[in-house]
Amino acid sequence: MSDPKNYNHEQIEWMKNRFRGFYPVVVDVETGGFNSNTDALLEIAAVTLAVDKNFQLQRLETHRYHVEPFEGANIEQSALDFTGIQLDHPLRGAVTEREALDKIFKVIRAEKNTVECKRSVLIGHNAWFDLGFVNAAVERTKHKRNPFHAFTCFDTATLGGVLYGQTVLSRACEVAGIEYDNAKAHSAAYDAEITADLFCKMVNKFTDAQTFNFA
Repeated sequence: MSDPKNYNHEQIEWMKNRFRGFYPVVVDVETGGFNSNTDALLEIAAVTLAVDKNFQLQRLETHRYHVEPFEGANIEQSALDFTGIQLDHPLRGAVTEREALDKIFKVIRAEKNTVECKRSVLIGHNAWFDLGFVNAAVERTKHKRNPFHAFTCFDTATLGGVLYGQTVLSRACEVAGIEYDNAKAHSAAYDAEITADLFCKMVNKFTDAQTFNFA
């Protein structure tokens, strides 16, 4: 795994220019429903990415937090049944929305600055959903240091449909040769890591230093 502290000039240039000055971060959220304005954010995970000396994109670190529902939040029982989240579990260790955002955004800003990117771009499977919940939490907490672009995002469901003919995450992974464990699915950390693996594999399929002239 690449250590950003040991990036050489060519790697920094690659990361800075590969996505037009955007630093890519994979995000997955688990929620109490589908409406980002009314339904609770219950889990959030962010996977930072790095590039190795062969200009192959890969996972760097995973940051995951259980989140306390905001006051008045709606939580559908069907959503809890789907995710398996137990709100009253003694080991859940949930933090407030503000604390979760503070910690994740701090890491993202640091990585973004290391590779001299201007902003971060959210990557997700059906990314509009994850970005909507992040933006709603930012609005509720009046957070002023959101590193993500407000509306631009990269969607692995769309990319998977184009490259592999599959929009379902598990099926796109199967075609891509990425092992997918249904027993671990619907955890924010696992889904974010698998989505990151899929995104990196698709990017690496079409990437080399010479093609993009960054080295």
